[in-house]
Amino acid sequence: MIVAGPRQKHPEAGLDLCYVTDNIIATSGPSSTFPQKAYRNPTDSLVRFLNYKHDINWAIWEFRAEGTGYPDSEVYGRIRHYPWPDHHPPPFALVPNIMASMRDWLKGPDTKPGRVVVVHCKAGKGRSGTITCSYLISEEGWTVDDALFRFTARRMRSGFGPGVSIPSQLRWVRYVDEWTKHGKTYVERQIEVLEVHVWNLRAGVKVSVEGYIEEGRRIKNFHTFHRHERVVIGASQPNSATSPMSNSDDCLPLPDVKVQPSTSQQGNISDSFDDGADAVIFRPSHPIILPTSDVNIDLERRNKAAYGWTMVTSVAHVWFNAYFEGHGPQNGGNAETSGVFEIAWDAMDGIKGSARKGTKALDRLAVVWRAAKPEGSNTGLVQSVAEPREGEPVPGMKAADWKSTGRPDLAAVDKDLGLRTESPASVAMSKASSLKSSGSSSLAREEGSLAGVKTHGPDGEDFVGHEAALGRPTVTVSDPDLRKEKLANSEAAAAATAEELVLDDTGVDNH
Repeated sequence: MIVAGPRQKHPEAGLDLCYVTDNIIATSGPSSTFPQKAYRNPTDSLVRFLNYKHDINWAIWEFRAEGTGYPDSEVYGRIRHYPWPDHHPPPFALVPNIMASMRDWLKGPDTKPGRVVVVHCKAGKGRSGTITCSYLISEEGWTVDDALFRFTARRMRSGFGPGVSIPSQLRWVRYVDEWTKHGKTYVERQIEVLEVHVWNLRAGVKVSVEGYIEEGRRIKNFHTFHRHERVVIGASQPNSATSPMSNSDDCLPLPDVKVQPSTSQQGNISDSFDDGADAVIFRPSHPIILPTSDVNIDLERRNKAAYGWTMVTSVAHVWFNAYFEGHGPQNGGNAETSGVFEIAWDAMDGIKGSARKGTKALDRLAVVWRAAKPEGSNTGLVQSVAEPREGEPVPGMKAADWKSTGRPDLAAVDKDLGLRTESPASVAMSKASSLKSSGSSSLAREEGSLAGVKTHGPDGEDFVGHEAALGRPTVTVSDPDLRKEKLANSEAAAAATAEELVLDDTGVDNH
C-alpha cells in the first residue's frame, strides 16, 4: 500500500487506523477503486481486519460529503452516514443524532460486549476527530482538553500538530461541551446577517456569507458583497464591534464618526479600498437569511494579473453558530435574538484545513446577526433538536454517491492561492478553478491530508498491523513494561491459535 503522507513506517503490513479508545477506531477513508486503493486502506483489507478482531461487533460512521469511496454492500451495510464537506465543522443539528446513534451501538440495551465504532472521513483527522472528541465529551464525560489530547496522542505523530486543528472545528467541540453541560438542548433558527464590520481591510478582498443546505451536504454562497454595499469609516476606529449596537430592530446604526460613502461607479470590489479607512461596514442591499444557525464568512483576496488572470493571495473563512454565540445553552434553550461574533485574522480557518492563509487580508471582523423573523411571524422559524433517548429511533442521512460521480457539486472544492482565470461576469467574483489544483495528481492531493497520522492499538501499541491481527508476536509498544506484557500475551495467543487468518497483500506498506 502506498502511504500518502509522512507517516511512521509499519514493522509489518498494516492499515492506517488507530484505537482512540478500546471501542472507538479512527481510520482514513477506505477505497474500493483505483488509484485511491493504492494509497488508501483497501476496503476489503479493512473489513478482514475488523472481522478478525471484532467479529460482527463493528459498525462504521462516515462523514464524507464527497463520497465514501466504496458501496455499503462491501461493509455488509453496517454503516451510518452523516456527510458534510471536508475541512468544515458539522452542521450542529447533526450532532445530537450522531451522538445518539453511536451511544446506542456501544451502550444500548441490546449491545453486545466488545462492540466498536469505526469513524472515518477522508484522512481520519478533522471530521473524525471532531466527532470522536464530541462523543467522549457528551457520552463519556471527558473534558474538552482530555478528549482533544487523547485523539492527538493516538492519531498523530510527534511534531505534526494536533489531530483536530481547524479553528472552527475546535469551536464546535467546545459548543458540544456547552451543549452537554446544559441538558443537551439545541434550537435551530434561521439567521439573518445584518452587517459585516471589517477593520483595516486590504485591497481586493471579496467577502461572502455562506451556510449549509441539503442537510449539510453542501455549502451555499448566499451573498457576496459589492462595492456599493460598503460604508467606509474614516475617523477614529470604534473600540469594539458592539459599539454600534442599539435597540433598533431594523439595522445597527453606524458609530458616531464621519462616514465616507463610496464614490466609485464600478460594480465590483476588486479595486483598492481607502487604505486610510479605520473600518469598513458591509450592509447587504437585500436581507441575507440563512436556513440554519450555522454561519460561515468566506474571504478571498485577489490582485489583477496580465492576460485575463487574477492572482489569489489570501484565502480564509470562519464558522460560528448563532445559538451558542447567543448563549442558548446557558439560557435553557432561549438564545439571544441578536448578537455580534468577532474574530481576528490569525484565528480564522486557513486553506484546506491548514493555518496557511496567504497574505493578511484584514485585522479582524465582526458579524452582526439576528434571528430571522419571516413576515407575519413574531418568533421566526424555530426547530428544537433533541438527542434521541435510548430506544427511540435515530434519524440517519442518505449517503453521498460513493464514486463521487452523481453529484459533482458535492465533491470537495478547496480554494487555494495562485493564478485563476477571470469570470466573464465579474473580476471580483470569479469562480474559476486554481491552475495549481487542476494540474495536481490524485496522489499529490492526498499527501497533505494524511500528513503526520499514525496507527495505534487499543492498549497503547504504536502500530496495528496485519501480523498483529494474526496473533503473531510482532508488537511494538512505547512503554517498556507494557511492551513486555503485550509480547507475552501475543506469544500465548499465537501458540493457542490453530488457524490463522490470511490477509491479502493489498495492504502492504512500502514505506
